[in-house]
Amino acid sequence: MGTGIDIFLLAIFGSFILRTVGFGFGIFIMTVLPFLLPSYGEATCLSGLLAMTTSVYVVVKMRRYLDWRRLGVILATFVVTSTAAIFVLKRLDNFYLRMALGIVLIVIAIYFTWLSGRIKLKAGVATQVTAGALSGVLGGFFGMQGPPAVLYFLSTEPSKERYMALIQTYLLTGNVVMLAVRAASGFLTPAVGWGYLYGLGGVAIGTMVGGMVFERIPQRSFRYVVYGYIAVSGIVILATL
Repeated sequence: MGTGIDIFLLAIFGSFILRTVGFGFGIFIMTVLPFLLPSYGEATCLSGLLAMTTSVYVVVKMRRYLDWRRLGVILATFVVTSTAAIFVLKRLDNFYLRMALGIVLIVIAIYFTWLSGRIKLKAGVATQVTAGALSGVLGGFFGMQGPPAVLYFLSTEPSKERYMALIQTYLLTGNVVMLAVRAASGFLTPAVGWGYLYGLGGVAIGTMVGGMVFERIPQRSFRYVVYGYIAVSGIVILATL
């Protein structure tokens, strides 16, 4: 297992990103975490636990902006597809999972870097089902369910506060469900528990600093900050694969 300081530092940067732009914890941390834990499944479990801790704080802080009616269809679809993906994950070889992760990261990086700024999604059942299904597959297999839901909520919500409240509630609920399924699949191990303890302080620091940055981002610029992070993360991902 990787050292505590590695996980602590990863948690700082992952939580900072999540608190600032509303997603990206899994995209950032899963480029390294699978090499620090005994198995790929345990890495996704730890990533979800740490991200979930950040989301709890944000949801409580921004609860007045939350409209549960906007979450029903996309969240239900996510629960079904992510559960199926996790059960399949238990039967797959770590080597091929890491190879698949590399391919997925490249596709995500190219898609968001070149196409996301040109796409405007409409709120509707078909769009929510599609976004929820894609998010469930990415979350179940790779612990990075954020991108499809981010694109949907960023396109349909009028303010950064409503976007942040919805995406964090979505991620929190999804991570709770996936934690239960991962525990039932044997991925919640002592190694994950120790990793969580190592990362908890980093989550606190990253969440606090990220919150200060979020408050200072002008409303009119927020969308471009999110897409800017996506572009930067795409370059970093492509350079480190």
